[in-house]
Amino acid sequence: MEVKTSLLDNMIGVGDMVLLEPLSEDSFLENLKKRFDHNEIYTYIGSVVISMNPYRSLPIYSPEKVEEYRNRNFYELSPHIYALADEAYRSLRDQDKDQCILITGESGSGKTEASKLVMSYVAAVCGKGQEVNKVKEQLLQSNPVLEAFGNAKTVRNDNSSRFGKYMDIEFDFKGDPLGGVISNYLLEKSRVVKQPRGERNFHIFYQLLSGASDDTLKKLKLDRDFSKYNYLSLDSAVVNGLDDATSFRTVKNAMQIVGFMEDEIRSVLELVAAVLKLGNIEFKPESRCNDTDESRVRDKNDLKEMCELLGIEQTVLERAFSYRTVEAKLEKVSTTLNVAQAYYARDALAKNLYSRLFSWLVTRINESIKAQTKSRHKVMGVLDIYGFEIFEKADNSFEQFIINYCNEKLQQIFIELTLREEQEEYIREGIEWTNIEYFNNAVICDLIENNQNGIMAMLDEECLRPGTVTDETFLDKLNTVCAEHQHFESRLSKNSKFLNDHSLPHSCFRIQHYAGKVLYCVEGFVDKNNDLLYRDLSQAMFKATHSLMKELFPEGNPSKVNLKRPPTAGSQFKSSVGTLMKNLQTKNPNYIRCIKPNDKKAAHIFTASLVCHQVRYLGLMENVRVRRAGYAFRQPYGPCLERYKMLCKRTWPHWRGPAREGVEVLMADLQVPTEEFSYGRSKIFIRNPRTLFFLEERRRQCLQDLATLIQKIYRGWKCRTHFLLLKKSQVVVAAWYRRYAQQKKYQRIKSATTVVQSYARGWQARKLLRELKHQKRCEEAVTTIAAYWHGTQARTELRRLKQEVRNKHAVTVIWAYWQGTQARRELRKLKEEARRKHAVAVIWACWQGLKVRREYRKFFRANAGKKIYNFTIQRIMQKYFLGVKSGLPSMSPVDKNWPARPYRFLDAAHAQLRSIFHLWRCKKYRSQFSQERKAVYQEKLEASELFKDKKSLYPSSVSQPFKGDYLEISKNPKYQKLNSCVEEKVLLADVVNKINRANGKGASRILLLTKKNVVLADQKTGQVKASVALPDLISVSVSTQNDGFFALKLKEGSASAVKGDFLLSSEHLIETITKLHHIGSTASDDGEQLDINISDEFLVQFKQDKVCVKFIQAAPKNGNSASCKRKNNRLLEVSVPAATA
Repeated sequence: MEVKTSLLDNMIGVGDMVLLEPLSEDSFLENLKKRFDHNEIYTYIGSVVISMNPYRSLPIYSPEKVEEYRNRNFYELSPHIYALADEAYRSLRDQDKDQCILITGESGSGKTEASKLVMSYVAAVCGKGQEVNKVKEQLLQSNPVLEAFGNAKTVRNDNSSRFGKYMDIEFDFKGDPLGGVISNYLLEKSRVVKQPRGERNFHIFYQLLSGASDDTLKKLKLDRDFSKYNYLSLDSAVVNGLDDATSFRTVKNAMQIVGFMEDEIRSVLELVAAVLKLGNIEFKPESRCNDTDESRVRDKNDLKEMCELLGIEQTVLERAFSYRTVEAKLEKVSTTLNVAQAYYARDALAKNLYSRLFSWLVTRINESIKAQTKSRHKVMGVLDIYGFEIFEKADNSFEQFIINYCNEKLQQIFIELTLREEQEEYIREGIEWTNIEYFNNAVICDLIENNQNGIMAMLDEECLRPGTVTDETFLDKLNTVCAEHQHFESRLSKNSKFLNDHSLPHSCFRIQHYAGKVLYCVEGFVDKNNDLLYRDLSQAMFKATHSLMKELFPEGNPSKVNLKRPPTAGSQFKSSVGTLMKNLQTKNPNYIRCIKPNDKKAAHIFTASLVCHQVRYLGLMENVRVRRAGYAFRQPYGPCLERYKMLCKRTWPHWRGPAREGVEVLMADLQVPTEEFSYGRSKIFIRNPRTLFFLEERRRQCLQDLATLIQKIYRGWKCRTHFLLLKKSQVVVAAWYRRYAQQKKYQRIKSATTVVQSYARGWQARKLLRELKHQKRCEEAVTTIAAYWHGTQARTELRRLKQEVRNKHAVTVIWAYWQGTQARRELRKLKEEARRKHAVAVIWACWQGLKVRREYRKFFRANAGKKIYNFTIQRIMQKYFLGVKSGLPSMSPVDKNWPARPYRFLDAAHAQLRSIFHLWRCKKYRSQFSQERKAVYQEKLEASELFKDKKSLYPSSVSQPFKGDYLEISKNPKYQKLNSCVEEKVLLADVVNKINRANGKGASRILLLTKKNVVLADQKTGQVKASVALPDLISVSVSTQNDGFFALKLKEGSASAVKGDFLLSSEHLIETITKLHHIGSTASDDGEQLDINISDEFLVQFKQDKVCVKFIQAAPKNGNSASCKRKNNRLLEVSVPAATA
C-alpha cells in the first residue's frame, strides 16, 4: 500500500512561510536559521522556493532523489528545488503551459548552481534517445563556456556570474528537449580593464595561460607568467578550489560538444590574447609645435604582436591611438589625443572587443542549440540574473542603478503574476475574489523609466545635448525634474528639507526602492552611459583580416558610415528589460530566491544581519503577505479527507461518499468557524494558518489516542497469550517436579545407608592402623638409639684428628714467618750496597763531564747559545705560519673560524693576523659590490647608526631589503598623472596613513620622496595634497617602540608649514626615515644633518595648536597593529601592542 506523505510530516520549523505564525521578520529569520542548522536549505513561500547556499556538498541531489520527486505533488514532500522543477516541467508537458523559472539573489548565493540543478533535473526526467541526449548534452555544456567567459572571482564568490542570462529551453509535445535560445544582459565589461582589490579578471584569461599547451601559447605570442599582463590582477590570480588548467580543457571540450569548429576556437583564443596584449600597450607624451601634447606608443613590441594576431596594419592602429576624427555632415575634423585620452581609447577598445566577443559566443551557441523543427514548441525559460545590490556608503554607481531597475521590474511582474495566479485559481474554484492591498512599485519604475521625465531619460538627454556635460549637470537636472517625487531624495530636493541625515553627499541622490533606500553616486554615470568607442578604432578593427573582426565591428565599414550617435548603454538595457518583461508575462512564472548565509563562504555559519538584509531587498516578507492576503492554505478534497478523517467518527475509518461531502461533514463536526474556510470546486481553502495548525494539533492528538488504543489491544492479546502458555507449562512442570522429588528421596536413603557403612568400616580400619603404628614406632626407637650412639663415637674421633692437624699447621706458619724475616733483612743489605755503588758511578760521570766541558769550551763561540735559540724560534714561527696557511677559513666575512695557536707566546701575533685577514677579506668582498648595492648597504649602515638599540622596530627591518619604489609609479598607468607632476626622480614611493588630529584615524596617502621635495598625494585620484621642500624640514620624531608612526616637523614661517606638521604612519618606517636623513643632509643649504628625535612623547604642531603624541604599550586590538586615539584637544595617545618573544 502506498504511504501518503505531506509537507507537514516531520517538519523542522515551518516548511512553508505562508504558514508561519506569528509572522514577523524575527520569526522569519529564526525559522530560516532553524532549518539551515538541520541542513534543510530549501523553504517555500507558497510556490516560491527560498534556497540557502550551504557552501558544501549535501547528499540531496542523487539520482534516487530525482526519482523521489518525479511526478509528485508540489506539497507532497519536504521543500526542494526538484519539486519546483518537476512542477514546472509537468505543467509544461501535461497542461501545455509555457514556463519560466526566475532565479535571483546576490553574488555568492548560489544562483548559477540553482540553474544547473534545474536543467540537470529536467534533463534527467525527460525522454531518452540519441538525438534527445545530444540536445541535452549541448544545453548542459553551454554552461562551462559561458562561465569561462562571463564568470570571475570576486570577494563574495569564487565563481561569480558577471552577466545576466536567460535561457529558453524548447520542448516538443512529448516533453523532449528540441533546443534552446540564450539571451545575455549587461556583461560587466569594465572588469576587463580593472578589477577591485581581492578580485580577478574573467576566468578565460587565467585558464588560457595555465592550461594551453606551449605550442598554442607560442602561436598566440603569450607567456604563462600572469605578472606580465597589466589587465590581470596578481593578488588573487590563484584561487583555492579552482584548477584553471583543467577548466581550460573542460571549456575546449564543451565548445566542441556545443558545435564550435577548430578554426572558430582558434579565432576566439586569438581575440582573448589580443585583449591581454592590448592592456600592455603604454603611451608617452610628445610635444608638438602648437604647445600641445600628442600621445605616442612607448614600446611597440606589444602593439606589433597584437596587430599580427588580428591582421591589422600597425600604422593604422597606432594612428587611431593618437588621433580622433569627428565627422559632422560634410566636414571632418581630426584632433590629437593626449596620453589620458589614449589610455581611455585603449581601455574602451578592450572592453568593446571582449563584450562583442561574448555576444558573438552567445549567438554562436544559439545557432548550435536552436530547435531544428518549425512546428510550435513548448518553452521553459530559466532566468539567472543579478539580485538587488546595495553597497556600503556611496559605492553604488551606474551598474547598480540599472541592476536595481531590472529588479524593480522583476518585483513588479512578480506581484502582478502572483496576484493574477491567485485570482485565476479563485475564479477556477468559484471563490469570491477580494482585492489585496500591497505596495505597487510602479511609481518607482515610472521614476526611472518614464520617457519624459524619468531618470534614464534625463541621463540620455544629458549625454546627447551639446555643450559641457558632466555628472554634476546631470544631478542638477534631476534636482530640477524629480525634486517633487516622493521616492527621490537629494540635497536640493523637496524631500531632503525635512531630513536630519547629513550622510547624504552633494554628489549623490537616493531612491526609495521596494527593498529599501539606496544611495547612488553620480560619478561616472555619464561616461558609463555613453560607452563611446572612437570611430577611428572601429574603422581600424574593421580593416583587420581576422575572420571575426568585420562581424564584431560592423559600424567600422567606411561604405556604411552612420553619423547618428549610437544608442546609450541605459537605453539598450531598458529595451532589453522591456523585451524580457513581455516574454515573462506570456509564461507561467516559478521563483527561486537564493540567499547567502554568510560572507566567509563557510559551512554551518548563519549571519542573521546579512540574511535579514537579503530578505528585505528580495521582498520575501512582502511575498508572504501577498500570499496570505487571501487564503493561506489550499488542498484538494481527497488528500484533505485522507489526512484528517480520523478527527470525525462519521468519516473514520472509511468514508463511502464523495470527498467534498466528507470534508464538509468533518469541518462541521470540528465546529470550525465558516469564515475561516471556503469550499471550492476541487479544493478547500483555509484562510488563517492557525486553523491549519488547529487541525494538525487535533490530528496529532488523535494519532496519539489511536496509537494508545492499538497499544492497549496489543498488550491485552500479548498478556492472554502469555497466561495460557504459563498455564500449560505449569502442568508439565508439576509432573516433572514430582518425578524429580521421588528420585531425590531415593537418592537420600541410598546415600544415608552408604554413610553408615562407611563409618563402620572406617572405625575398624582406624583401630587396625593404630596397632600397626605402635609396632612400627617401637622398631624405629631402637634404630634411633643405636644411630645416636654410633654418631657420638664418630664425633669424638673427629675432634681428636682435627686437634692434631691444627698443631701441625701452627708449626708450619711459625717457621714461614721466621724465614720471611730473615729474607727481608738480607734484601735491605743488598739494596744499601747497590745505592752506594750507583752514587759512586754518578759522581764519576759528573766529574768526567766537567773535565770534557773544560777541555772543549775553547772550541765553541761565545754567542752560539743565542743563535741556537733564534734558529729554534724561527723554525717554530715557520711551522706556525705554514699551519695557518693550510688552515685558513672561507672568504665569507661572517665566518668566525680561525686556527688555534700552538704556543702561548704567539697570542698577540695570532690575534693580529686574524684581524688583518678579516680586514683583507672584507675589502675583497666589498670590491665585488655594484654601485647600487653599495648604496643599499650604506643606507643599511646609516639605519643601524640611527636606530640600533634605540628603536624596537629596527631588528625586524634588518633582513628586509630597501626597495624604494613600492608602487612602481613609473610603470603603473594608474599613477601616470601623478608621476608626470613630479619633476625629479622618485627615490621612495609608498602608501602611508595621514593621522587626523580630530579623531586619530588615518587616511591613505601616497608619499613620494625626491632629492628636493616630500610629496603627499591622494591614493584614489592621484591628486597632490601637499608638497614640502626638504630645506623646510627641520626634524623627524619617532617613538622607541614597535610602531610605524613618525612626525615631520616643519620650519616655522615656511610656505609648507601653513597647516602645521604631519603625523604619518608607514609600514616601511626605518627605510623612510633613513632616506629622509640621508637626502635631507645633502639638500640642506648649510650642510646640517636632519635631526632624528627618538622619544615616546613629543609635540606636533597642528595649525596654531601644539598636540602631544604619547606612546603606550597595551593589549593587541584589531590584530597586532598600533592604534591612535584622541584623548583631549592636547593629547593623542598611540597604543602599541607589547612585543612578544
